[in-house]
Amino acid sequence: MKKNRAVVISGLGVLSPIGLTIPELASSLSIARSGIGLVDAAPLLKSFPAGVIPVSFSSCFTRLELASLDRCQHLAILAARQAITDAGLDDFTDYGPRAGIYYGNVNGGLETEQLGYQRILSKGAQAMRPFAGMAIMRNGGAAQISIRHQVTGPVITHGSACSASGVAIGEAVRAIRDGYLDVVIAGGAEAPLVASLFGAFEGARALAPADPDDVSRSCKPFSRGRRGVVVGEGAAFLILEAEECASRRGAKCYGYMSGYGVAADAYHIGTPRAEGQAAAIRAALADAGLTPSDIDYLNAHATATTSGDSTECNAIRSVFGTSPESVMVSSTKSVHGHLLGAASALELVITVTAMNASLVPATAHLDEIDPGCALNHIPNKPLLDHPIERAMSFSCGFGGTNVALIISKHREMAG
Repeated sequence: MKKNRAVVISGLGVLSPIGLTIPELASSLSIARSGIGLVDAAPLLKSFPAGVIPVSFSSCFTRLELASLDRCQHLAILAARQAITDAGLDDFTDYGPRAGIYYGNVNGGLETEQLGYQRILSKGAQAMRPFAGMAIMRNGGAAQISIRHQVTGPVITHGSACSASGVAIGEAVRAIRDGYLDVVIAGGAEAPLVASLFGAFEGARALAPADPDDVSRSCKPFSRGRRGVVVGEGAAFLILEAEECASRRGAKCYGYMSGYGVAADAYHIGTPRAEGQAAAIRAALADAGLTPSDIDYLNAHATATTSGDSTECNAIRSVFGTSPESVMVSSTKSVHGHLLGAASALELVITVTAMNASLVPATAHLDEIDPGCALNHIPNKPLLDHPIERAMSFSCGFGGTNVALIISKHREMAG
């Protein structure tokens, strides 16, 4: 078993509120285009701002397939297929047990689940529709990808709240680096824009109201005027490979996964703690053999909640300092919303895309920075023609699981 192998990113796929392909995503990032709009969530009476994909993908599947699929699985299957095709792969039979899927999701098939409960509780039905159980499963997306592409190694679903897909990607990196696997389809998907999810967040008083002048400006991380979370839907996947395997088949390389850190707050189920967040960041730096000054850009978790953003900024300052030359920071949730279990995956794909496009994404709608969130922000407008050599994507989850992922344009580690 080979140890400490370099891990390359050889394929990317995305379905998001700001792009249904990687080129569309890059274009949106270059102008900080928002994909946040107003959605209804019956039977709730109010509308909510949300990161929306205004497309139905039902036509991509047969009637027989649709019986066991939720929108969440539609997104997962199609985004993963994009990444697989981008990497020049399709069927993983020849890899046998050395190919895997590491998937992040916390809500499963929420739309199917809600419709099933409505049938039973409101309409007197004695059963859900046939195959609803398969569409509800949290691991349904990973299972469907495995079946379609014949991935017979480990197919694992992580559910650590908003850091779920980040942990999935980090554990995939470890599995390849330590010699257990050669290739992994890693990412996450969520389709949570239904009443039960909005109702839960509304009950927690965590949701941002719609901006009265422009709903697309409803999510305002780091801003003095931030009001809370804007939820989003989507899916994002990466193909991760051992460098020698990717080189052998002439695959492209978007960059290297050079560091992974995960740490728990061990503090409170819903309140973050800066010490745990900083520990994850430091662990990723140590894993990559890098110092804070080596990181050019940090894609922050920053959900636009009052305490959450301030706590995260404290954690970032404790590691990177406060000088004007410290790491550039932005939160792209300002334009796509919070994808919950898929947030880490989308934000890592955004970070990889930005690195390859030589742009630094902006935090949109950051007209007045909260003094408690003082960092080296990129407000409103992205930096174009600005090379990034190393970047970090950082995510935190309810329950206190924090994950930091470092990508590098060039190889950092010895083989």
